[in-house]
Amino acid sequence: MQEFTVIFQPGTIKIRAAAETTIMKAMNQAGLGTDFPCGGRGKCGKCRVKVLEGVSDPIATEQAHLTRQELEEGIRLACATKIYRDMVIEILSPGHLQHNILINSAERPFYIQAHLKKLFIETSQPSLSEHKSDWQRLKEALAARGFNDNTLQAPLSLLRRLPETIRQSQNRLTAVLLDSKVLGIEQGDTSAVMLGMAFDIGTTTIVGYLLDLNSGKELAVVSTLNPQAQYGGDVISRITFAGNAEGLDLLHKAVTDAVNKLIGEAVGKAGRKRKDIYAVSVAANTTMHHLFLGISPQSIGVSPYVSVVNQGLVVTASELRLDINEAGQVFVLPNIAGFVGADTSAVLLATELEKSEHVTLILDIGTNGEIVLGSKHKTVACSAAAGPAFEGAQITNGMRGAIGAIDHISFADRLEFTVIGGGNPAGICGSALLDGVAGLVELRMINKRGKFLEPDKITHPQSLRFKDRLIQYEGAWAFLLADSGETLHGRPIMITQNDIRELQLAKGAIAAGVRVLLKTSGLEVEDVKEVLLAGAFGNYLNPHSACVIGLIPRELEDKIRMIGNAAGTGAKIALLSAGEFSQADDIASAVSFVELGSYSKFNTIFAENTYFKLD
Repeated sequence: MQEFTVIFQPGTIKIRAAAETTIMKAMNQAGLGTDFPCGGRGKCGKCRVKVLEGVSDPIATEQAHLTRQELEEGIRLACATKIYRDMVIEILSPGHLQHNILINSAERPFYIQAHLKKLFIETSQPSLSEHKSDWQRLKEALAARGFNDNTLQAPLSLLRRLPETIRQSQNRLTAVLLDSKVLGIEQGDTSAVMLGMAFDIGTTTIVGYLLDLNSGKELAVVSTLNPQAQYGGDVISRITFAGNAEGLDLLHKAVTDAVNKLIGEAVGKAGRKRKDIYAVSVAANTTMHHLFLGISPQSIGVSPYVSVVNQGLVVTASELRLDINEAGQVFVLPNIAGFVGADTSAVLLATELEKSEHVTLILDIGTNGEIVLGSKHKTVACSAAAGPAFEGAQITNGMRGAIGAIDHISFADRLEFTVIGGGNPAGICGSALLDGVAGLVELRMINKRGKFLEPDKITHPQSLRFKDRLIQYEGAWAFLLADSGETLHGRPIMITQNDIRELQLAKGAIAAGVRVLLKTSGLEVEDVKEVLLAGAFGNYLNPHSACVIGLIPRELEDKIRMIGNAAGTGAKIALLSAGEFSQADDIASAVSFVELGSYSKFNTIFAENTYFKLD
């Protein structure tokens, strides 16, 4: 097959790509790790690149997403343009920029109860008078420490290295055990060295915490974007991509490689070694959970949307190709349902909702919103397909919460906004879209259906100073945030009529989910005593804006509390305490899942909640 040379800038990354390969595939081949929010289906128009040499005529998809001037300048969509000649390409997509990744979370007290035990022992000397095997003498040494030597087991790999280890250590060694299984043997006394890593694997980001399993001390925190984003920005895109063995393996390898890389970064920060890590815990939504384990998520994507496994799992690190101690084990928290995963179980473990006397509402808002309502008496949960609005995909100038994104907007005497990292903006992320639309609602510049008022119909005194920002865009009104001279890329940044519609669909889904859970539980809004916002988007949004647009009932604004990366907290607790990890299964199984699609009045409730309240 014919190949061509492709050079990517900034920098000079050169690869050879097969003819008819898309630029997107060439970027993945080059390891650029760029974000493709719609999975390369040509729906979002976010994967803009500039072809400096070797540009070809645009196809219909590119003509639909790009302006005539952009096309004339050689701007193309990486997912659409194919390689037919040598090319030089400039990367324009903000996907490669540094993202804000939430790593902090509230902590709670618990007892440390290590999953694995390390015991320093001395085996007896072999002799001609007693022909005891190496394994028998090891079992007897452990029996002296309280273990039943009749139940002890060891893998073949350990027995293979036992004679060398026991003799080189002169019968003084450390055994690594999980219940009655001897997983490892080490020369000398290494019982004081036992580290673990807790991971929160999200659709967009991965956060890892390096912990001392004996003391519980946090030694390092590391994070990265989930490299699976190059195959799709949301779980549905990835489920589709994993439809065959090759796609599943690519997604599995992408996430395990990322975890291995983070492990290396963490031990490097702490001045430790990979072999010091004996346990890993994982909290993830159901799709990420399956992909991490190499399990096909296809059953999650089709009705009735069931997972392959819900219970907590213990797997060997070697089976997942994790580069830690050879005795290492991976503790995967339980899922609740197809679209309410182990990350929600981790949040519940962290917040101890099952012990609460008062009713609490927990929201983890993203492309897929998980909602939990309950107390010690009853807990219900649902998943609301919020769509891409909160993550920036399919928003005209949308982007994730990366350097260059407008993240908050305020309307006072004049329009003001803040940009992540400072400087000129490159786009708008979900929290800013929320602020912007909330401001338009309060200024009465849009009606209850979300439609812009004509400039001559705007009469609200405070809104008059902003009506000059109403501009025409693709035959409809839009609100200008920054003109072309104020932006990083020279294109105006605005909130369009379509953006408002996307936000209405997203907030309508979340709000309807809350209403359905209230009705299912026989509760009213006033019965809710506390609202906990978990996850990145929930902790960056302005609670007032969320209440103004109706994402969260207005009556609850004073009851909102941010709890940071609660899934990360749950993962840490599950790593440090075997009892808490076991408890997570009980917590998850006690949650009643409500399938919104089968709720008889859901469509009506959803439609009602897409409207804005202007009172």
